[in-house]
Amino acid sequence: MKIFLKTEDEIELMRRANQLVGKTLGELAKHIKPGVNTLQLDRIADEFIRDHGAVPTFKGFPNPYGNPFPASICTSVNDAVVHGVPNEKTVLKDGDIISIDCGTLLDGFNGDSAYTFCVGDVSPEVKQLLKVTKESLYIGIENAVAGKHIGDIGSAIQEHCESYGYGVVRELTGHGIGREMHEDPCVPNYGRRGNGTLLKAGMCIAIEPMITMGDKAVYMDANDRWTIRTRDHQCAAHFEHTIAVYRGQAEILSSFTEIEATEGILY
Repeated sequence: MKIFLKTEDEIELMRRANQLVGKTLGELAKHIKPGVNTLQLDRIADEFIRDHGAVPTFKGFPNPYGNPFPASICTSVNDAVVHGVPNEKTVLKDGDIISIDCGTLLDGFNGDSAYTFCVGDVSPEVKQLLKVTKESLYIGIENAVAGKHIGDIGSAIQEHCESYGYGVVRELTGHGIGREMHEDPCVPNYGRRGNGTLLKAGMCIAIEPMITMGDKAVYMDANDRWTIRTRDHQCAAHFEHTIAVYRGQAEILSSFTEIEATEGILY
């Protein structure tokens, strides 16, 4: 394992890349409504990212099967946890939820963030899943301080979500981030306090709870060999921030401000 501690200048570059991700997700929030297909959202994101001088890092990213990801964002609807592939056939309907994961490469550094959006009128039960998952992200971030361990982050997320009876996906984790989109260490959403890699000032990590309404078991969709779905086909939520670790309190480098201004709600 090789962990790269970032300088303040490098963290500033990461902040810019991540703020662009937040702006991109905020732009997408304006277009999320019934009748829109996920390929339309992808085209909006691709144009927005490139118009701001960056490159969408997901496009062409290989999976273990050697399949390059064909789009600029991941669009995961309802039972899709992550890595949903944008396409014309997936048309958003009233009551759906859609998780959008977005990455940018700007001036040599990566930004990465995700948000789960409501489409129209969503059931109270699903809204609660989103609310709790989002809360768990910030609870995890509270534990991402120098002197603690990776297990402190995962344990805090796990405890919060499982207290509501939700499933915490094991096969997918957060990660280090910097010049590469995925760096060491892995950042699971479960664990034991005091275990795992020691957190040090200057570490930059992406924390991303992936939480299921029902059972935590997932599988890869054989049709595209990318989309990860819940085995029981219940809904899943995904929220992600990129942060910089410091003593006392982490700094969130990405932003939900633009999204929440457009949505007009906070869950």
